[in-house]
Amino acid sequence: MTKPRSTKPSSSPERHTFQVKGAIKRAEEKGEEVPEHYLEFWKTAKEQDEADLVDPEWQKDNMEYDLRTSEHMLTQVRTSDNYAQNLYAAMCNRDFQRNNTWPILTDQKWSCSWRHAGGIVADMRQEGDYID
Repeated sequence: MTKPRSTKPSSSPERHTFQVKGAIKRAEEKGEEVPEHYLEFWKTAKEQDEADLVDPEWQKDNMEYDLRTSEHMLTQVRTSDNYAQNLYAAMCNRDFQRNNTWPILTDQKWSCSWRHAGGIVADMRQEGDYID
């Protein structure tokens, strides 16, 4: 039986804003402008994330996609701070491998850094950025 999936991966409107907000604040304190290339970098990162979300190749064997589209997981993370924190802790600096023959034989894994895990949970909760 297939579990219910969201039609679109859950996303936080504040994703990729933490670094930009900090840069703007520091620039204002110094009476300077934020370098355009810095702002462009974060704009490009956000655009790449949005492109990935609709790419079938990115979605394939991708635990982030699975988490961000699973209605059950989204409900759990949105309704329980403890669940969200425990999911974050479980993902940090870990390798995951699908329990199927081909991923095992080819040593295909999905992994996640601390920041990436925070970003996934923020997207699932639809609030904040990786640092929140």
